[in-house]
Amino acid sequence: MYGAERTALELHAQDQPPGMLSALLAMHDNLAFAERSIAFHRERLAQLVHPERLLGTHEVTHVLDCARRLAESVTIRDTQAKTVTAVLQSLGRVTAPEPSPETAPGAPAALAPVPPAPSPARSR
Repeated sequence: MYGAERTALELHAQDQPPGMLSALLAMHDNLAFAERSIAFHRERLAQLVHPERLLGTHEVTHVLDCARRLAESVTIRDTQAKTVTAVLQSLGRVTAPEPSPETAPGAPAALAPVPPAPSPARSR
C-alpha cells in the first residue's frame, strides 16, 4: 500500500476492520482541516487589522477572538503533525518474503500427505 493513491487507500480501508490505515487517514483529514482553518483565520486576521480599517472596542474583540482561534488551529495542526510523524516513523516498509525452494516458480509443488488406506483387517 506504500505510495498508493489516497482514494485507493480509502476504498481499501472501508473493506477492513478499523486499524492503523483508518487512523492515519483520519489524522490526515484532521491535518487538512487544521491547515484550512489556519489559512482562514490568518486571512480574516489580516482583514481585521488592515491599515485602512479603524479599530474600535468592538473590532478589538474580533481581533482577539480570531487570534485565539488561529493559535488553537496551529496547536492542533502541530500536535497532529507530531503524532502522524511518530506513527509513520515507527512503521517499516515490509519487504516481500523470499520464496522458499518448495514454492519457487517452476519447482514442483509439494505433495499433500496421502491419507492412509483403510486396513483390510476387520476392526473389533
